[in-house]
Amino acid sequence: MSILGKLSLDAIPYHEPILVGTFCAIVVGALALAFLLIKYNLLGVLWRDWITSIDHKRLGVMYIVLALIMLLRGFSDAIMMRLQLALATNGDPGYLPPHHYDQVFTAHGVIMIIFMAMPFMIGLMNIVVPLQIGARDVAFPFLNNLSFWLTAGGAILINISLFVGEFAKTGWVAYPPLAGLQFSPDVGVDYYIWALQISGIGTTLTAVNFLATVFKMRAPGMKLMDMPIFTWTCTWANILIAASFPILTAVLAMLTLDRYLDFHFFTNDGGGNSMMYINLFWAWGHPEVYILVLPAFGIFSEIVSTFTGKRLFGYKSMVWATASISILGFIVWLHHFFTMGSSANVNAFFGVMTMVIAVPTGVKLFNWLFTMYRGRLRVTVPVLWTLGFMVTFTIGGMTGVLLAVPGADYVLHNSLFLIAHFHNTIIGGAVFGYLAGFAFWFPKVMGFHLNVKLGKAAFWCWLVGFFMAFMPLYVLGFLGMTRRLNHTNNPDWNIWLYIALVGAFIIMAGIICQLLQLYVGFRDRKDNLDTTGDPWNGHTLEWSTSSPPQYYNFAKIPTISDIDAFTDMKEKGEAYVRHESYEAIHMPKNTAAGILISGCITVMGFALIWHIWWLAALGLFSAFVSLVVRAYTKDVDYYVQPDEVARIEKAHLDSVAKG
Repeated sequence: MSILGKLSLDAIPYHEPILVGTFCAIVVGALALAFLLIKYNLLGVLWRDWITSIDHKRLGVMYIVLALIMLLRGFSDAIMMRLQLALATNGDPGYLPPHHYDQVFTAHGVIMIIFMAMPFMIGLMNIVVPLQIGARDVAFPFLNNLSFWLTAGGAILINISLFVGEFAKTGWVAYPPLAGLQFSPDVGVDYYIWALQISGIGTTLTAVNFLATVFKMRAPGMKLMDMPIFTWTCTWANILIAASFPILTAVLAMLTLDRYLDFHFFTNDGGGNSMMYINLFWAWGHPEVYILVLPAFGIFSEIVSTFTGKRLFGYKSMVWATASISILGFIVWLHHFFTMGSSANVNAFFGVMTMVIAVPTGVKLFNWLFTMYRGRLRVTVPVLWTLGFMVTFTIGGMTGVLLAVPGADYVLHNSLFLIAHFHNTIIGGAVFGYLAGFAFWFPKVMGFHLNVKLGKAAFWCWLVGFFMAFMPLYVLGFLGMTRRLNHTNNPDWNIWLYIALVGAFIIMAGIICQLLQLYVGFRDRKDNLDTTGDPWNGHTLEWSTSSPPQYYNFAKIPTISDIDAFTDMKEKGEAYVRHESYEAIHMPKNTAAGILISGCITVMGFALIWHIWWLAALGLFSAFVSLVVRAYTKDVDYYVQPDEVARIEKAHLDSVAKG
């Protein structure tokens, strides 16, 4: 075997004009970015203040930047799919060959769930949760940095597959035997395995980190039932991550052994069982849906409470509803394969459990409505996302209850009706929630406001585009159009495919508005500074800090005596208090170990994909050595001296007084 394993020049798809054009565009963009960084002497700042940062707020921003980049990549795949299906009608083959189209829809699912939605959620959680519970950082700051770079490493691998080799052609679930070596002998499934494994390890470490943070680092006086609702929903999401992601790790490890060492875990002829993969995958996959959507529920709760000027209605019922959803989310996985031969009793049990999960979800919806009742709701950009969610997610929930009926699911499961339902809940629930949180906390994180007109334009484009893109899929599902088609020959379907394409372009206009909003916001930031520290008159503790918060978060950790901590502090006259003296603050130092370890692991993953065994061993050994060196490194922390804290706090309080 060659020193480069299976890697050769033939792995570069230079005969695919779309891929060559994409590669050239990325190279030009990268060179332009490098030129700007060098021109404005930003390389040192980028390395010192961001790449090596262990500050939870900066890592949160980097997670969100990664999510936005992957949104552009994943949405490009979506546009390509919709365009292909609109063109490939009545015998026309369209512009994407079948093997390329299969890679596109597989990459779209993996990217949007694992590398867009998850980083967006973890980014918001990183920024907000420590501030809401009165902590100076997470429990393990270095681990937080490493987790981010492992996620970025997985994203890098999935993007490399565009230009070196190819990605999986299995759909994002990668069911055997299609994902086995017999039917997928190329490296596509290997890219899938190692991208998910590396990022999954980072996600699992994040969950452990945040559970330790929430349970051990809350401000004095903050009981569990005093925590803000967003922190609660993130905590339950992290419990789900800690419980379910090891299942994904295990099932991908078994698939790896099947492909690399000729094991037969999922080969029926070899004594295995391909249904075991499906059970294990969805034992992770369905909790993953609630991992994505629960933090969004917390965001909507914070927004509704803030912009009605009222406490959240039914706080305790919201906490217990979240707990119920988390527990029930673990016992409904089989509804993903009602059509695969389970007994009537098994199908009935999982159908009933799926319907039951609608009850605590409905509790949340009514809690938001009752919070708005007789409140003075200010219709801001975050509120628009919230109202849009309430309508969209309700429709998605009702179609989910329909699919929970095994008989109905048997008819609709393999149709576009299911695709419409899934996007109805994930986009209308999770993505709308993250975009609402982005708009809500942006002035807190960056210190200035975004353009409101562009924000509202983005919302309306997303909402109208979503309904135009996905409501036709419900109709197509009823008309019998199945999933994963790359062409159609039924003229009755054409008009609905054209409408869906128009909807996708309207969503694209919404994304463009958001990019323009960021550009205009940064351009005009000096005119839109937030000097109050509390741009929305929020209730919870994060609003008591400066905008953006100092790297140590709190000069003095507050003592909490109420659920709405900041409102309570303002009522008692304890908000923005000038203290007579300050103590030294213990803080961790930035480190390059996280990106170094992750880089070595990513190299190992790439080498394993191409069977370059010596490079894989070198990558693993280098990662281990880097970890040991980091473990035995002294001076990994420092103290912020009292005079520096006093100076920074004085500047903050002076700006608040002027504001």
